[in-house]
Amino acid sequence: MTDNSNLDELVKQNQEALDAHTREHVQWHFNPETGSPYWLEKAKSFDFDPLTDVNCFEDLNKFPLFEDDELRGGPVDRWIPKALRGKPTYVFETGGTTGIPKSRVVIDDFRIDYENFSDTLPDESFPKGANWLMLGPSGPRRLRLAVEHLAQYRGGISFCVDLDPRWVVKLIKKGKIDEVKEYSAHVIDQAMTILSAGHEIKCMFTTPKLLEALAMRLMDEGSSIEEAGIKGIFCGGTEFTQQWYRFAREELLGENVYITPTYGNTLMGLACGRPFDPADNYKITYYAPQPRAVIRVVDFDDHTKVVGYGETGRVKLFTMTKELFIPGFLERDEGEREVPHMKYPWDGVSGVRPFHEIAASTTVGVY
Repeated sequence: MTDNSNLDELVKQNQEALDAHTREHVQWHFNPETGSPYWLEKAKSFDFDPLTDVNCFEDLNKFPLFEDDELRGGPVDRWIPKALRGKPTYVFETGGTTGIPKSRVVIDDFRIDYENFSDTLPDESFPKGANWLMLGPSGPRRLRLAVEHLAQYRGGISFCVDLDPRWVVKLIKKGKIDEVKEYSAHVIDQAMTILSAGHEIKCMFTTPKLLEALAMRLMDEGSSIEEAGIKGIFCGGTEFTQQWYRFAREELLGENVYITPTYGNTLMGLACGRPFDPADNYKITYYAPQPRAVIRVVDFDDHTKVVGYGETGRVKLFTMTKELFIPGFLERDEGEREVPHMKYPWDGVSGVRPFHEIAASTTVGVY
């Protein structure tokens, strides 16, 4: 068999697994015994019956688009499936610079998502038992606990900084750029203190802006990311562009520090970057953690139509776990549809950037 035929077979197997996963989770979320109050009530307004009319992934197009404003306000327990009532529950927020933030209730999803992500990390760059630095947003966000669990799952301990991105966005909107720089320096001060304290930290999560600020501070002090002991970094954020990827690998990190791009949010979990290949010229392609989350690149005018490979469209997200069901949500991102990969035998997306119709109104903060 050729590599192509192997890939074709893997794609077929994964599509069948996705269809089965879809059927199982629609049955779970719309069964009166197990489903959540939100979806059981919502189903009354549909012109179809999810329990009998959804038999494969494509059938999810029968659902109306999910509007994330539905996630604003309470009671949040309307999202908890009846079968999971009584379990210890977290609330993670997203957005919320103005008005009521969107929130997601979580029981174990963040642990499962990051354990799956752990399986994609090379042990030579992310040594088992190594300690981690979480250099990113704290507070009511998923990332802090998720990275902490990732470190623990791999046998290490996570050290975290205190970072409130909402305060930074407020400062930017008021034009207080000097204060933004001071706050960024305050966050980097915390990271420098942790790295200098003898904790033997070898792995890190951070964002492009913060990684650059940390690397520059270390250089100013005659050191570097590598000399600080860091071997592996997973990094995410809208600033992670193809050009920045090249800059990070060639200028900030050097040959011995591994960095992998990721694309994620509170609803999706974590999409992994295609393994680095010099032939790709630093192109970044992301693959969602199927079947728990699926991304499709869809036509700007018809969200039920997937664009061709290499073509540009808007990112559409589907989430299907026992805790959360999102049958189609238009992200605030666009990109190009990419072919499946042997490691991730399903569609990917490259060139992820803010959706062009709202890009001008997007505020990027300290991270």
